[in-house]
Amino acid sequence: MRSKFDSELDSLNNELIILGAMCEAAIKRTIQALENDDKDLAKSIVEDDKNIDLKERDIESSCLKLVLQQQPVARDLRLISSALKMITDMERIGDQAADIAEIIGFTNLSTHALSPVLIKMAQATSKMVTDSIDAFVKRDIALARQVMQYDDIVDELFVNIRDSVINRISTGQCDGGNMVDIVMMAKYLERIGDHATNIAEWVEFAITGNHPEWE
Repeated sequence: MRSKFDSELDSLNNELIILGAMCEAAIKRTIQALENDDKDLAKSIVEDDKNIDLKERDIESSCLKLVLQQQPVARDLRLISSALKMITDMERIGDQAADIAEIIGFTNLSTHALSPVLIKMAQATSKMVTDSIDAFVKRDIALARQVMQYDDIVDELFVNIRDSVINRISTGQCDGGNMVDIVMMAKYLERIGDHATNIAEWVEFAITGNHPEWE
């Protein structure tokens, strides 16, 4: 019985890695769409978000079956409960990548003065997502904690973009509607960073039983 349960836990672990890879791909494709103002790629990101949603539901179902049909010990319950929390954040990362892609679809970014800063923020956010998934795969607490600390960099980039937008609007240097789109994309990126931080925190909980927010 324990051998079967361990096999199912391994399968859950692999499915989490697959979902993480799908989220990484979504944010990296979003960066590519930003860099190239690629409307077709942006459209495909929006369409592909449903695949992340379906994978999240499949993993959620697997977690619930493991709890209901097996007799997990404390360590197993930590992994399963962490998985349930992480997939929610992963699904939201996919949603917010799609939200950014929707804006790219109707906004002209090719000559926008703030596009380079937005791309820099997207790259920093992508690093957080990748590192949080790697921390889970490698069971690396040190890397998970680096992700948590790196969130400050993403938050600072968001504040810089927001303040630049406020300044440009107040001095009449730009189209207000376009500036709102920039702030919205930056806010979605900031939220993706928050979700990556959440994943890193649940990685630490899965390994140690301690959650940084509970200390």
